[in-house]
This record gives sequence, C-alpha cells and structure tokens, in this order.
Amino acid sequence: MPISGDNPGSGEPVSREPVVLTRKFTRAFEFACAAHAEQQRKGTSVPYAAHLLGVASLVLDGGGDQNEAVAALLHDTLEDTATTRKQLRKRFGREVARIVVACTDGPVTGSGKQRERDAGNWRERKTRSIEHLEDPSTPESVLRVRAADALHNARTTVADLRRFGPETWRRFHAGAVEQLWYYRSLSIALSARLPGLLSDELRASVREMEQLAGWWFDVGDPQPGG
Repeated sequence: MPISGDNPGSGEPVSREPVVLTRKFTRAFEFACAAHAEQQRKGTSVPYAAHLLGVASLVLDGGGDQNEAVAALLHDTLEDTATTRKQLRKRFGREVARIVVACTDGPVTGSGKQRERDAGNWRERKTRSIEHLEDPSTPESVLRVRAADALHNARTTVADLRRFGPETWRRFHAGAVEQLWYYRSLSIALSARLPGLLSDELRASVREMEQLAGWWFDVGDPQPGG
C-alpha cells in the first residue's frame, strides 16, 4: 500500500510504494565490504564501508528503490577495487551493473593500475562526469546515486573543515579551488536534473563549504599545486 509524505523539493504530498530490502541488499553490502576491506576514508582510519552505507541511506531517503540502494553500496567497486562489470552483472543483475558503470569516474575495464593510467587528469575526469549528469539521457537512478554520493562526501568535508580547518584539503588529489569548483558544478547540475531532497541538501552543504573555505581567497590554497 502506498505511503504518503512530504516532498522536500516541492512541498507537495507524494505517494510511493514501500521499499522492502531483501537478501540482495545484504549480499551487496557483504560484497562491498570484502572488496573495500583494506580501504579507509581519505586521511582517516574510518572503514570505507561507512561511506557506502551513508550513500545507500541517502539514496533510500531520496526515494530510491532497492536496485539503486544496492548500486550505492557498490558504486566505487569498479573504480577502486578489482571488481569487474561482468561480476556485478552476474551477482546483482543488469540494472545494478548499469547504474554502477554510469557512476564510475573513469574506465571500467582493465586492472586497477591500468584504469588509473587511462583515466586522464583530475579536471578532465570531473568535467566529463558533470557533462554526463547534464545529459538528458542520463537516467534518474544514476542521478540519485550520484547525488547521494556527492552529498555524503560534501557533508564529510564540511564537518572536517569545521574541525580541522584548511588542512582538510591536503587529503585530496586536487586542491581547494578545484574541489570547490567541482562541488559547485555538481550542485548546479543535480539541482537542474534531480530537484528535491538530495539536491537541496547538497546545495546547502556546498554553500557552507564555500563559507568555511572563504579564508582561501585571502591566504591561498594549502594544497601544493592547487
């Protein structure tokens, strides 16, 4: 039976079927935990699985279905682990594999080192990523997972900026200027393509990130080469 609630994007009531998480979701979490077992969040001792759970939670909060939540758990497997597209398709189905491929920032074939070598520089990859979000043919399921990923990352960065200040930027491959450009571009693209809870919250987080990083315009970027 449909349930009703408030649509944070429009303020109007919405109805949606309840999402029932099955063994497929728990299998995806187990798979993701194993694939990312030795990884932590950048510059921390926090297990990478914490980010995956956070993104999946936001996908569900944002109206996603089980396949989207499963894809959220797996969204970095092709980019950061030895997992292949064929493995994802065989274990979790074509729809999940399609979403993960579309959310992958770089090549999805070859070894991890080959993928990294073929990916191009950071700005080129991020520009292609934003253009993909802006493309009218990009499905809503992909937009939702990408928005949840961006929001979780933005909130984490904001929290670290509050606690640690500008040293936070040293954790990233690109400096403060590039990071702020990327988050602002994500926010603009997703607000246009996927209005609602996730894009609204991302916009608020990016605004706070920019305010916390305002010092940069006076003292410079702490990230060498940024």
